Amino acid sequence: MYHRETEILFPMRVASALREMRADIWRDLVDRACKAEAASTDRLAFNLLIIRLCNCLSCQTHSYRALHGCEQCAKHSVRRFRGEDAELVQMFEDAAVDIDIHFNNQVNQRYPILDKG
Repeated sequence: MYHRETEILFPMRVASALREMRADIWRDLVDRACKAEAASTDRLAFNLLIIRLCNCLSCQTHSYRALHGCEQCAKHSVRRFRGEDAELVQMFEDAAVDIDIHFNNQVNQRYPILDKG
């Protein structure tokens, strides 16, 4: 049966449940993402970090992960991550760069005159 709390990609409403999963640096990162504006780079980068960590793009409605819901999947993925919290922060920063690059490319494609500057 499909879990009613499962979505296609990691929902940010679940992020606060991940706060206590790791040490202070992780808690600060979760707090930063949760307090950020909805379309801010911080929030989108955190979302992308978790999507990558949980491998959301390969989740199927009948998979074990989907059956237990996004919150349980994310908790399991964060708990199972073998690296240091600093590595998670670096992954977040890499995701933020990817977000910025993507949006800058979108602006340059729509408004090529802005690229001349």
